[in-house]
Amino acid sequence: GSHADECPLQLNPQRVVVKYGGSVSVDCSPSVPHKGMGWVSSEGPVPMTRDSLITWRVSELREWGIVPSCFINYNKTQCIVDLPVTIYKTPDSVSISTVNHNGPMMEGNQYELQCDVLNVAPVQNLTVNWYKGQTLVDQTIFTDTIKTPVNKTSKPLIRPDRADDGAQYWCEAKLELGEEGPRPPPTAPSEHLTITVYFKPIINETKLPSIVSVFRGYPVVIVCEAEGNPKPTISWSVNTNNIVYSETLTITDSTPEDLHCIASNSVGITIRRVKVSIQGKSLNYILSFAAAFALLLIIIALLIYVWKKKQSTGSYRSQ
Repeated sequence: GSHADECPLQLNPQRVVVKYGGSVSVDCSPSVPHKGMGWVSSEGPVPMTRDSLITWRVSELREWGIVPSCFINYNKTQCIVDLPVTIYKTPDSVSISTVNHNGPMMEGNQYELQCDVLNVAPVQNLTVNWYKGQTLVDQTIFTDTIKTPVNKTSKPLIRPDRADDGAQYWCEAKLELGEEGPRPPPTAPSEHLTITVYFKPIINETKLPSIVSVFRGYPVVIVCEAEGNPKPTISWSVNTNNIVYSETLTITDSTPEDLHCIASNSVGITIRRVKVSIQGKSLNYILSFAAAFALLLIIIALLIYVWKKKQSTGSYRSQ
């Protein structure tokens, strides 16, 4: 067949996008006098006629890859214009799964997700969009030119971190069918896949300084908090033979100088070291020394006083 610009026929519309089993109608009209025109088509052909407008009409289009064409006989010649037809079919199902994996995912490991799109056409107009929550995170397009329905799979890799714990992944099949296609483009979403991410404990360092000062007689409570999944167990190693299972620990001036907070779960163990600095050790010595010195001064003062008193009474007697 010749191209439309060479052949004096006008198709309206010039191309069609039809849902499988849907109805379609296209007008063909000549721009010159003719000796006959018609539609050649495996469905809904129109026999040759002298009319000035003929319509190709199918109420339920069910032939994949159909190529209807309008022809005209004029000036001892015949020319043909093909009608581009896109027949589309939305998928029977769109499903999401994890490849070769069940249960919680480990932070930093790589996993493969899978989206199965069943019985969709035409696949060259198909895009599989991947979402984490409402955010588009991946896209797969297909270049196959097959017109009949097929099954397609998209398999992106993810590497979850602790922020992804509880995240919901889902995929969506979208048929981008151009200007003649339905607006908005047909989409079919999968279910949501909620992922659990396990990660090693992290100790809150702002709540737990690395050096803690204690004054004699004033106990200090320190707090060890850790975030992790599964929820970490917190213990304090006060010395080799003393483990305290608690988030808080009370420190006095008799506490050993080296403490360790241990946060552990099934993924790993995190340890934070705390040095205890006991204040007022030297202060006590100074205070006791000052007290002793003061006492000494008092004793000296008393001695001098007694001695002076003796002197004065003695001199009085000697008169």
